Amino acid sequence: MKRNIAFRSKGSTRGPITRLVSPGDVGQLIKPFVFLDRFRMEAGRGGKMGMHPHSGIATTTVIMDGAMAYRETTGSEGVLRAGGVEWMSAGNGVWHDGGPAEGQPAHGFQLWLALPPEDENGPAHSQYLAADQVASAGPARVIIGRYGDADSRIQPRASINYLHVKLRDGERWHYQPPAGHDVAWVAVASGTLHAGEAAIGLEVAVFEEGDGAIDFVAEGETEFVLGSAVKHPHDLVTGYYSVHTSDAALAQGETEIERIGTQLRSANLM
Repeated sequence: MKRNIAFRSKGSTRGPITRLVSPGDVGQLIKPFVFLDRFRMEAGRGGKMGMHPHSGIATTTVIMDGAMAYRETTGSEGVLRAGGVEWMSAGNGVWHDGGPAEGQPAHGFQLWLALPPEDENGPAHSQYLAADQVASAGPARVIIGRYGDADSRIQPRASINYLHVKLRDGERWHYQPPAGHDVAWVAVASGTLHAGEAAIGLEVAVFEEGDGAIDFVAEGETEFVLGSAVKHPHDLVTGYYSVHTSDAALAQGETEIERIGTQLRSANLM
């Protein structure tokens, strides 16, 4: 059954970041995908985020070009290079920092995923994958989940696919979501993506709910990310840097964030 586009947005741009999805707008349509930024930070122009907290969500960063330095209170730190992927499950609370590695740009997408109740106040943990650790199926790199014969090393509890796709001019690609994935969307970084009669440029496009296949055709060299999932069945209860399923879970996460922040300030690490 054909799936039409139900919503599309070019987002809002501030400096090097275009915010395409927030929990208070598009995130309500496509939860568990609740936040999406497309970033284009150039070498030598700053862009460092500074230490800041999260709880209740997992952040996933895909580096399309350049390199990004990162550090977090789980103890992980390093440099993520082109093709690399970050997965950080904030759980009950974590602080982290990131920005372009010295002398290099950093272009890509950062996604937030709402965690289920079993994980939203659990221990923080992270995975960082180099480009050669990311499995592929045809033109799609499998960032999260399973597609075709490829399994990601990142397998959250919820049923989620997150793919990074590059198509040549005129190339066709058929995406059949797994059973039950009633949420699906794409966000384009370059080129133009045709889905049926719709042309999708540098924007996010949300498809009608259902688990029908979606057919794409590229116009020009086209690069994009695609997400599909079983819809998150919980309300989004939001703090400034946090998304939870209840007021009590949010209060617990924010208490832990403040505790970690106090430690960082005492040690002059912020």
